[in-house]
Amino acid sequence: MKDGCHQAIAAVSYYKTERTIDFNRQTYTKKHNQMYLYNDKILTASRQYRLEHVHDVSYRPFSEAGLLYLHTNQGVFAYEVDVDPGYFIEAFKKQKNPIK
Repeated sequence: MKDGCHQAIAAVSYYKTERTIDFNRQTYTKKHNQMYLYNDKILTASRQYRLEHVHDVSYRPFSEAGLLYLHTNQGVFAYEVDVDPGYFIEAFKKQKNPIK
């Protein structure tokens, strides 16, 4: 994905589970989105994190899915993923701490 003239370095799909109650019936819907890593930021469907404010990215698997955590100066933000985000995490670490 391109953001203006910038090309995404890496991407990972995540989903958000939404709960709705209609006529006394509760339903859950998964909304799939993409998280993109750029040279200077991480972009999600609803938020943008400047890389200088992201301290770390980590992953904790459980059952058939897992949680991808963005550790920022505003707190820790969790995203549900159903794929291994290893490539995304490695790309973030290379971008954050390039070997000189």
